[in-house]
Amino acid sequence: DRRVSVAPMMDWTDRHCRYFLRLFSPRALLYTEMITAPAILRGRRDSLLRYSPEEHPLAVQLGGSDPAQLATAARAAEQVGYLEVNLNCGCPSDRVSAGAFGACLMLDPMRVAECVSAMCAAVRVPVTVKLRIGVVDRSRPRDVPATDAMQRFDEEDFRALLEFCRQVTAAGAAALVVHSRKAVLGGLSPHENRNVPPLRSEVVPRLRAALPGVSIVVNGGLRSCASVLEALRDSEGVMIGREAYHRPWLLAELQQALYPEDAWTPPDAATVLETMAAYASRECESGTPLSTITRHMLGLLSGRPGARDYRHLMSAGPREGVGAAGLFARAARQLRDREGEERVEGTA
Repeated sequence: DRRVSVAPMMDWTDRHCRYFLRLFSPRALLYTEMITAPAILRGRRDSLLRYSPEEHPLAVQLGGSDPAQLATAARAAEQVGYLEVNLNCGCPSDRVSAGAFGACLMLDPMRVAECVSAMCAAVRVPVTVKLRIGVVDRSRPRDVPATDAMQRFDEEDFRALLEFCRQVTAAGAAALVVHSRKAVLGGLSPHENRNVPPLRSEVVPRLRAALPGVSIVVNGGLRSCASVLEALRDSEGVMIGREAYHRPWLLAELQQALYPEDAWTPPDAATVLETMAAYASRECESGTPLSTITRHMLGLLSGRPGARDYRHLMSAGPREGVGAAGLFARAARQLRDREGEERVEGTA
C-alpha cells in the first residue's frame, strides 16, 4: 500500500526517526535514508540495514549505478525483511552525483534499466525507482541556458521523461516515485533544488495517462491533509518529505482520513513521550547517544502551546548530560504543566 509514504531523507530518516514516525500511522510506508550499495557490500550491512520490527511496513532506498552491486545489496535487504527496494534516481547533491548515482542517472536510462533488471532478478520484493521530472546538468553545453532550462518544461522534456519511465518499467520497476521538479546538477544546494526549480504538479497526471497500468507515486510540495487527498485523485500514492518530519501529526490525520476501517485512534503527546522514553532507555543502554534519538522528536508539539520550550529541552538536555529517564520525565512534566495551564485558562 503506497497511498501514503514518508520520503527517504539523508541524515533524517534513520531507524530512530522511523520508530518515532511509526507512532503516528500504522499504515504509512516508511523508507530508509539512501544507503549506497558499495557501503553494504563493504561489510557494514548489519548496521546499515538494522531496524526495529515496529518500523514495518518498511522499504529500503539504495544508491548506486552498478547492476551487480545493486543486485547484491537488494538481496541483502530482502533477506533481513525489507518489503521494497527503491533505487535513487532523484537526489541532485554534488556528493551523490560524484558517486555516479542519484539524479544524474536519469541522463543514462539504459544504465538504470540494467540496474532495475538486475535487482528484479535478485529479489522477489518490488523494485521501485524515485526520480525527478528532468535533469539540468550545468556542466553540459546546452542550446538553452541552464537557468531557463530549469524553469521550463516543454515537449522535449516530457518525451525524455516518458522514455526514461518506459525503459525502467519495462525492466521491471513496480512503481515510479516522481518528484515533480527538475533536478539541477551543479550550482544549486540540495535545499535550493527542493525550492528553486518550479513544482510541476501537472506533469504527473499527464505521465500517468501516457503510462496506463504503471503505479505512480507523487512527491513534492505536499504539506496538508487536503493537498494529499487532492493529489491522490491523480496518482496511486503520495510521498511526503520534510512536512512529515517537522509535523508528524500530519501522518495521523492521513491515517484517519484514508483508513477509517482501521478504527485507529492517534496517541496523545504524553503516550508518544512514554513510548519513546522506553525506546530511548533501551537504546542508550546499548551505547546509542541520546541526542541521535531526541533530534528527530522536535516536531512532536509543532503548532501547539509549549512547542518552543519542548524543542529547547529535547535539544539542550542531551548536550547537558541529562539521561534518557530524566529528560523524558522533564518533558512529560512540562507537558502536564502546560495542559494544566490551558485547563485553568479555559475555565476562566
